[in-house]
Amino acid sequence: MDQDTIFKNLPSPLELSEAMAKVGEQSQALIAQFMEGQGQTDLSRVDPLGLLPAFSAFVQQLARDPSRLVEAQIEAWNAYLQVWQHTAQRLFGLGAAATGSTTKDRRFKDEDWERNPFFDYVRQTYLVTAQLLQGLVNGADGLDEKTARKVAFYTQQYIDALAPTNFAMTNPQVLHATIESGGRNLLDGLKNFLDDIDPRDGRLRTRMVDTSAFELGKNVAVTPGKVVFQNELMQLIQYSPSTAEVDRRPLLIIPPWINKFYILDLQPRNSFIKWAVAQGLTVFVISWVNPDATLADLDFDDYVRQGPLAALDAVEAATGEREVNVIGYCLGGTLLGATLALMKARGDDRINAATFFTAMLDFSEPGDLGVFIDEQQLSALEAKMAERGYLDGGEMSTTFNMLRSNDLIWSFVINNYLLGRQPMAFDLLYWNSDSTRMPARMHSTYLRKMYLENVFREPGGISIDGTPIDLSLIDNPACFVSAVEDHIAPWKSTFMGARLLSGPTRFILGQAGHVAGIINPPGPRQYGYFSGPEVDGLDAEAWFAQAELKEESWWNEWAAWMAGHGGGKVPAREPGTGGLAALEDAPGSYVRLRITP
Repeated sequence: MDQDTIFKNLPSPLELSEAMAKVGEQSQALIAQFMEGQGQTDLSRVDPLGLLPAFSAFVQQLARDPSRLVEAQIEAWNAYLQVWQHTAQRLFGLGAAATGSTTKDRRFKDEDWERNPFFDYVRQTYLVTAQLLQGLVNGADGLDEKTARKVAFYTQQYIDALAPTNFAMTNPQVLHATIESGGRNLLDGLKNFLDDIDPRDGRLRTRMVDTSAFELGKNVAVTPGKVVFQNELMQLIQYSPSTAEVDRRPLLIIPPWINKFYILDLQPRNSFIKWAVAQGLTVFVISWVNPDATLADLDFDDYVRQGPLAALDAVEAATGEREVNVIGYCLGGTLLGATLALMKARGDDRINAATFFTAMLDFSEPGDLGVFIDEQQLSALEAKMAERGYLDGGEMSTTFNMLRSNDLIWSFVINNYLLGRQPMAFDLLYWNSDSTRMPARMHSTYLRKMYLENVFREPGGISIDGTPIDLSLIDNPACFVSAVEDHIAPWKSTFMGARLLSGPTRFILGQAGHVAGIINPPGPRQYGYFSGPEVDGLDAEAWFAQAELKEESWWNEWAAWMAGHGGGKVPAREPGTGGLAALEDAPGSYVRLRITP
């Protein structure tokens, strides 16, 4: 078919523009009618994610440029024609090779996706459609950045949800399992589905892991230690030494309160805490409480006071040592930045060197998480939190899972419900399923001040305990460790935060993502990392251009950097024998409260 015939069969741009305009008008009318029928005028009630205005703006933008739809139709026609021709050749035995490559898409790893003409056709049709939709959305001009990002993100969610792998009749692996088991897999899958419905609220909570395979203190979070201090917000754990001598300056670790601390102490083979102890460090870690409604009014200030500041007092009481080195992981790194700035304002110099794991101080480029941050969504979230006093951990987990929906949502739908299998036993997924709540007031402050307003980076942008803070006054030696594939704290954003500090600042860029890039012990299956110059005067691209890839774990390079800030050696310290008595064995009681099945 020639191009003249194709254009002849297409509607005129004027007709297309008029049709799209009518779609926009009718959509608005339907929305208004629905809201009137519901007796509601608050759009945040019926559309808390703000999808209707975003996609309405997208449709209107398409209507203003009908030529783009004409081009998209031509592109679609040509792409589908190639798929049809390829399939016809295979069906007639002409020996055409399978089109495209499945090597980079783990969803299509079953050999039938290429070997069988039907599944090859289904796969290629889906991939072509996905590419066309992505191109249409990503090429939309005239939308503001937030709207464009929201439309692109939720279009991708739609594309991922409709993958043929997610349906029994178009997934060859499921069909083979159905035939071989006589349909038992689907019956088992139905049972798994029913078991995953939470009887408390009727919500589907798809299990990612066999939780019965793990027990805190038995096969995860097993590094020996004692709880030596606690308040309403956290317990402080001091770990038992494994060397005769230790650095004079203790190491305090501030984990994120959005997850539990034992991501750093999963099992002995991949425990950062155990490894740090073996490097001759006296390690303390904060174990945050899993808050309920009684802590609803705690704010970000309270986390500074009752978290790092209280921990510094306790570390000094336990060891007699005033100076401490500190690590902040993710939100714990943001909290560390706030604490350092407050201490500088008060002339408090107890923190010597600071390390930031995948931590953001500048939220200008929050990545895909920015999709969830706007006034409408925050208002809806605040209303929900006000009803119960906290954000449910399961809701936050869903948000993070959507950032990698194929890996963290649909793969488990296929495994649990279509193949009828039980979830596997995997320590990282066990930790990931161990959700935590967040106090309503604190979480609102965090999302508004950091993400929405991005004033944390501004001198005096926020105040802690009535004291305006300025991150640029932080002149401690600092080391930032980020991950090149991080979808929660994009590395270029963490690099921007590193540049805010005024002291000597190193930057280490690990391979992999937000968790695997950090939990990367030396050994046979380690990821590499990029090591480069100090960040002063460089932007992210310039730093990366000078960085060197090293095919080993970054842990050893960080240990060498930390050795320069240890302050000399002293005899090893046993927890509970110093100025603070042992309250209970690690990992303590705060970490044991699970809120999900």
